[in-house]
Amino acid sequence: MSESKLKTISIVIPCFNEVETLEELIEHVTRADTSGLTKEIIVVDDASTDGSPEVLARVAARHPELRCLRHGRNRGKGAALHTGFIAATGDIVLVQDADLEYDPAEYPILLAPILGGKADVVYGSRFRSSSEVRILYFWHSVGNKFLTLISNAFTNLNLSDMETCYKVFRREIIQKITLREERFGFEPEITAKLSHLRPLPRIYEVGIRYHGRTYEQGKKITWKDGVRAIYCIVRYSLFR
Repeated sequence: MSESKLKTISIVIPCFNEVETLEELIEHVTRADTSGLTKEIIVVDDASTDGSPEVLARVAARHPELRCLRHGRNRGKGAALHTGFIAATGDIVLVQDADLEYDPAEYPILLAPILGGKADVVYGSRFRSSSEVRILYFWHSVGNKFLTLISNAFTNLNLSDMETCYKVFRREIIQKITLREERFGFEPEITAKLSHLRPLPRIYEVGIRYHGRTYEQGKKITWKDGVRAIYCIVRYSLFR
């Protein structure tokens, strides 16, 4: 599809127990500048138990562009994204976390390479130049960079932030890939599988702001997910 025919964007938001931030995040998304694209907002609730479904029902009454899907049992972020990708109808698909670590004000930066006809996929990097990044965990940052290094070695891509939430795809790209990982293994899996596509998609990276949160504030990823990520890098890079 030519850039002049790109009319709609699906913003896919996986959600599990994010009652403290969910409503504010959705309000930010509804107001975000999507460069003239009509929004479809898809929130996939992964069997939350903290009142998130009630928040979604209340917010959906105000925003007809919001679609709410729900898993009957908790399956993981990757599984929620799978559900959202299948349901997406937009010409472009953008991943947005349900917390406030990633700012929807970045959408014009993320969309520019695709709308400008240069890219098929865009990653928003926390480690490229941006105006502000919250200072938090040293070893978490080291772990992200280490996983990106291993991923790059296997995929022959030169990303600076493979583990970033912000990933944007032309819909025909993301919907042609069969995904298996149901938790945080989604990030290395999708990167490896993008690298296998032929012709290779035009992948760009842009610097974004990042407002990381602490574990006390609800951060969920742990060292066990890092171990799984290494497995996924090897598994999906060597065996398609």
